[in-house]
Amino acid sequence: MSDSVPPAATTGIHSSPPDIAELAKVWGRIGILSFGGPAAQIALIHREVVDRRGWLSEAQFLNALSFCMFLPGPEAMQLATYGGWRTHGVAGGLIAGSLFVLPGAVIVFALAAFYAWFGDVPLVEAAFIGIKAAVVIIVIEALLRVARRALLKPVHWFIAAAAFVALFLFAMPYPLVIVVAGLAGFLLRQGDGPNDDKAEPGKRLPISSTIRTAVTWLAIWLLPLMVLDLAMPEAVLGEIGRFFSLLATVTFGGAYAVLAYMAQEAVETYRWLTASEMIDALGLAETTPGPLILVTEFVGFLAAARADGTANIGLGTAGTVVTLWATFAPCFLWIFVGAPFIDEIQKMPRLQGALSGITAAVVGVILNLSVWFGLNAAFGTVERAALGPVQPWVPDLDTLDWRVPLLAAVAAWLILRRHWEIVPVLAANVALVLLIYAAGWSG
Repeated sequence: MSDSVPPAATTGIHSSPPDIAELAKVWGRIGILSFGGPAAQIALIHREVVDRRGWLSEAQFLNALSFCMFLPGPEAMQLATYGGWRTHGVAGGLIAGSLFVLPGAVIVFALAAFYAWFGDVPLVEAAFIGIKAAVVIIVIEALLRVARRALLKPVHWFIAAAAFVALFLFAMPYPLVIVVAGLAGFLLRQGDGPNDDKAEPGKRLPISSTIRTAVTWLAIWLLPLMVLDLAMPEAVLGEIGRFFSLLATVTFGGAYAVLAYMAQEAVETYRWLTASEMIDALGLAETTPGPLILVTEFVGFLAAARADGTANIGLGTAGTVVTLWATFAPCFLWIFVGAPFIDEIQKMPRLQGALSGITAAVVGVILNLSVWFGLNAAFGTVERAALGPVQPWVPDLDTLDWRVPLLAAVAAWLILRRHWEIVPVLAANVALVLLIYAAGWSG
């Protein structure tokens, strides 16, 4: 692993590399503030690492984002890992990736334990109404930020629009949309995106170094799970390790691509929790910091805690550890193997064009997620209509929660007009919704 180091130009054009203490401080702050799912998290990373500190240039960020979108697993966590790797190699990647995940993981663990004991979290759900409304605006701000930087040519706008239509109106699989966008960019060679860093190329790693890195991280990821499975072949922990390891490798397209498959398997095949509990799990993950894929932690906790017919918090804790390991260890594998080659893509017009096409499609993806999340935040029932091949998301107008549009309007004014930071906006919305409850206007 020691020779898996970033290229000579380790940062963007605006700043020198941080020391380890500063790196940990900044990525810890990002981990604590990373509310709102992948769209808002990517925007937060861009603001902190590109705009404010210049640790990555615009081109490095967008190329890395496109690369991460093409990997299985949570793209925001992988982007964080790349950002740390870029400045301090493997150690920096481990620090950045871990600190991006740990704050949310601790909160989800506490909420899952509370949920296992009491069945629901009504007080937290009250605050979630304000948080969800703010998150809608955070995601929209992310959409605007990414669009300004990714849609540089007419063909990029076309790809973004086509991606949105394919996802929102035709319910096409996300991986297919990304593959088609990459193929379009590859064929059209529309790779003249932002390239503000004419950095000197780094030393090309020998293939033996790449193989050694891959074997090392495969062993780190899989050997503990294999030992656990052999030691307890019939226990739920081995089952959890197998399931989430498979999930980490077969579901491309980030957390949202994972959710449908995981929900079906966890509810219908393994019967670890009910469909209603799965929705609660998603709500908790959406409104806590960290990657949305932390919903797997909630599922793993409940699956293990209920294995003996009781709310066994100790076993649930073990299930949490196994789930987190199986979910996030492979992310380090993908990044530490692939990161040294991301900059090389800038010098390959067709591959750069493919990543440019993917980046444009990401705008359409975020727009689709913005609409989907906004509808689900404001309405109690949102379903796909069946109009032949056209299957748009349609809300039940009778289930509108009037508080959400009101709180979203407040958040929009604070974020888009007043340019408040995320934490004060979340605090303001939570305080406002609690005042609404205190006044007896519960919906």
